[in-house]
Amino acid sequence: MRPIYLGFVALLTATAAYSQPKNLRQWAQQDVLQAKGLREAHVGISIYDPATGKYWYQHQDDKFFMPASNTKIFTLFTGLQLLGDSLPGMRYAENDTALFIRGMADPSFLHPDFQYQPVMDLLTRTDKRIWLEPSVIRNKRFGPGWGWGDYADYYQPELNEWPMYGNVAWVKLTGAGYTMTPQFPTELVYERAPAEALADREERENLFILHLRTDETATRAFEVPYITGNRQQLARRLQDTLRKPVGVLPSPAMAGNRLLKSIPADTLLQPMMHRSDNFFAEQILMMCAAEKFDTIDGRKVIQYMLDSSLNDLPHPPSWVDGSGLSRYNLFTPRDFVTVLDKLLKKYPKERLWPLFPSGGKGTLRNYYQALPNRLYAKTGTLSGCVALSGYIVTKSGKTLIFSVLVNNHNSTSTVVRRAVENFLVRVANAG
Repeated sequence: MRPIYLGFVALLTATAAYSQPKNLRQWAQQDVLQAKGLREAHVGISIYDPATGKYWYQHQDDKFFMPASNTKIFTLFTGLQLLGDSLPGMRYAENDTALFIRGMADPSFLHPDFQYQPVMDLLTRTDKRIWLEPSVIRNKRFGPGWGWGDYADYYQPELNEWPMYGNVAWVKLTGAGYTMTPQFPTELVYERAPAEALADREERENLFILHLRTDETATRAFEVPYITGNRQQLARRLQDTLRKPVGVLPSPAMAGNRLLKSIPADTLLQPMMHRSDNFFAEQILMMCAAEKFDTIDGRKVIQYMLDSSLNDLPHPPSWVDGSGLSRYNLFTPRDFVTVLDKLLKKYPKERLWPLFPSGGKGTLRNYYQALPNRLYAKTGTLSGCVALSGYIVTKSGKTLIFSVLVNNHNSTSTVVRRAVENFLVRVANAG
């Protein structure tokens, strides 16, 4: 009987080690729900054990919240599903004298973060006349529900069929001097008093206002979105860059066109998640639509995903953009747990973990430093809104999936984030 008894004790010990902490509900109340700055907020929490299929804790996880940049988790899922190994750089066809090209919404073209430029290499090498064909594009330059007053802010570049330089002007100021790529007209303002912003742009034209300080020698670098304009303006930018003529065709003329791939998909998906890059997120959905439907239409690919791979979400969301800039987005915490569970089942951790910011890195660089390589999650922030969803590896090595969404708080995002951090660190170290 002794071996049976010992086996029974071992089973009980293992079960205890992997069961949810008894104080979990108390910690949620103390650290989050009743914490200063959060008592009046709307909070949803969902913690799920994918190994057992059981929820450890649920609080309003069936209610809808604005998720801010947590929306990028759904964009990541879409990109992994539809883009394949590499991004679609452009469609092209050629004859004896001409090269016909069409944009596929690839944001890596001439972006300084990406040295590998196969599209640029082909366009530079050819001695044929280049003709830009129209893409079928349904996206507007801004997404639904975006702040129109944010047109000059780095986080909201315009969206189009053929981005160049990330659709921003890259500006460096050094004292009374500056450099800008690509070049645009500027108005120089010299001042000693700090300006509200180092650079601005006229709302309806590409005239940039740069605030130069003659008493400073430090170099400051930043980005200001430019107006992408129509197809003729796009062709002129290509022509100026290539230093060769680029014509514009009124309608498609390709026959048997080919797809030229550009950079590996994960090299774009990772910075999209790590620095919460809104531009990359939007263009990812546009690329997915261009490749699947031959039409650049982010809303169409969203609906396709909701009707297919995501048709079993517990609460069908209002999903309207790729970045989460829109306040029209509405998701439940349980929706995020569901899609994170799908990712975990479909992709190995060796590929999935690096795509998410981890404790002390990316948008989490000032948080979760007590959980190095044990928390992988996406942040989200709008005014009155803080979100965090992802994975926790507990002290015993168990992987949990969680989502914490906070809306309508009247505190600072830092206060809310620290409260959520206190709670999740306890969960990680107790499980």
